[in-house]
Amino acid sequence: QVNLVESGGGLVQAGGSLRLSCAASGRTLVNYRMGWFRQAPGKEREFVAAISGSGSRTNYADSVKGRFAIARDSAKNTVTLQMNSLKRGNTAVYYCAASVFGESDVTTEPAFQSWGQGRQVTVSS
Repeated sequence: QVNLVESGGGLVQAGGSLRLSCAASGRTLVNYRMGWFRQAPGKEREFVAAISGSGSRTNYADSVKGRFAIARDSAKNTVTLQMNSLKRGNTAVYYCAASVFGESDVTTEPAFQSWGQGRQVTVSS
């Protein structure tokens, strides 16, 4: 288990940008596959983006491709999600997650063992 803490997010108008950050305490994130998921009101949690342990591969949900970017900073032991061209439909609680399957391409929730507490992102019209 890895203790993950998200920061960033908040309220933005449609078309704007926000950045989420996920930090780990007590353990390095090197070799962990890191992902971002989100849960909108009344909906199930869904995959948004993930990055391999080495940082060489990324995966994105079709709905965010070209607008969101996931990155990792090993020196700071953090993972970020840059969200551009935000839409009202992107309003959700966003969760950071870590998987021991570092170099896999897993995108399902059961494959991620550690989760952050979630961070609210609200996009207004």
